[in-house]
Formats: sequence, C-alpha cells, structure tokens
Amino acid sequence: MMAVIQRVSESSVSISGRKKASINHGLMVLLGIVAEDDLEDIQWLCRKIVQLRIFADEQGVMNRSVQDISGDILVVSQFTLHASTKKGNRPSYIKAASPEISIPLYESFLSALSSQLGKEVASGEFGSDMQVSLINDGPVTLIIDTKNKQ
Repeated sequence: MMAVIQRVSESSVSISGRKKASINHGLMVLLGIVAEDDLEDIQWLCRKIVQLRIFADEQGVMNRSVQDISGDILVVSQFTLHASTKKGNRPSYIKAASPEISIPLYESFLSALSSQLGKEVASGEFGSDMQVSLINDGPVTLIIDTKNKQ
C-alpha cells in the first residue's frame, strides 16, 4: 500500500460536478493498493497516518498529530501511484491491484482509519473520475509505502 499524505487547510473531492466530500484542517490521503497488500498493511498504515506528528505545536514545531488537533482526513483511491514508467512514455499500471482485490481493501482501510482516528473519515468514490481540490498547508507532503517500512 502506498499513500501520499498532504497536510491541508482544506480539501474536497467532486464527481461529475457534485461535491462528494470535503474537509477543513487535516490530511488529504491518496491511496494506492497492490495485490500483495493485506490487513497488516492496513493496520500499520492507518496507525502511521493517525500518529504522524506534522502539525505545529505552540512553538511552531511539527509535534502534533491529526488526532491531537482533532483534524479531519479525506481519502481518495489512486491506482496511478503504482505506475511504472521504466519503459517508454506510457505508464504501466500492472502493479495496481484489480478492483476485485482493491475495493475490499480500500473499504477496510477506510473503516480502520476511522476507527484509529476516532471519527468518520471522508472519502472519494472508488473507481470514479474524481476532481480533487486542496490547499496544501506548508507545504507538507509525505509518501509512505508499507512495503518499505524501514
């Protein structure tokens, strides 16, 4: 599982011109899933996201988590995170899990992340053509891959 995590002052996702979900201060998470991902990857990544200390404390030091600031999280599935660009100019998405594998994992991820955060997590719609809008606060952007934990 791979996640691009952005600290945002606001973020939203729209489908066919209709706003599906939006958040204020918190995290925007783009999530890519491969066939080898499992529940262990979900639990590890959710814990990592909720505990990341990337929000400022009173001294302006990044020392608080999204949970500490009662922030929100918006998750959008993004199979293109696992694109291979090694050959030619057209990316290959062969590593991205098929919908039969990724949809249940995506739904489990949303449930586990909500549980870890202690409140509902906003999300896009798996497989839809989505328009994502955000204001990256900082900017702060991190990439986490559960296959590279060390």
